[in-house]
Amino acid sequence: MIDLHTHTVLSDGLVLPAELVRHAQIAGYEAIAITDHVDSGSLEIILKQLIRLAEKLKPVLEIRVLAGVEITHMPPPLIPDMAKEARKMGAKIIVVHGESPVEPVCPGTNLVALQSDIDILAHPGMITEEEVLLAQQRGICLELSARKGHCLGNGRLAMLAREYGAKLVMNTDAHKPSELFSDHRLRRVGLGAGLTQEEFERALKNSADLVAKRY
Repeated sequence: MIDLHTHTVLSDGLVLPAELVRHAQIAGYEAIAITDHVDSGSLEIILKQLIRLAEKLKPVLEIRVLAGVEITHMPPPLIPDMAKEARKMGAKIIVVHGESPVEPVCPGTNLVALQSDIDILAHPGMITEEEVLLAQQRGICLELSARKGHCLGNGRLAMLAREYGAKLVMNTDAHKPSELFSDHRLRRVGLGAGLTQEEFERALKNSADLVAKRY
């Protein structure tokens, strides 16, 4: 199992990064990205801590730990430069908090994020067909979310990704260890969104490919 969108006490999660990694290791994860919420003021502080931890863990753990960020509730015009800064600082996985149906995300966030140097657009809500096509053209993964509320757009997203050939990944957006994937939960997110078995396997491969590219 792979999860590329999780949170710790460095933002609004409940446990330390090392503790979340330990729970993922026990659950049988191959890789986990810690992508705490950041804005322009907290980016450097949080990312440096995650990079340092990932470097410390790399020689002693088999599970691959990727230091990342989730750019959250930033005004759309600021997202491109912030993504560039995060990449320059060493972020392995850059997620943007998409236009979820349950949070007041600025309109236009999805579009600007997909024009930026990011890896994943998280829970994009009522994403447009044009935006899904843009994700396909730019090779950016769109997230099927396991999180309550954010998951409300999963069915529409799966349908549009199928139509336009966009890449999907499945993430938990976990804020505590009990929200991490089990085999059953992972399958429920994918197949529950309407993916075929083949599409489900492809989404798993998309996550693995992203880890191989960024780790």
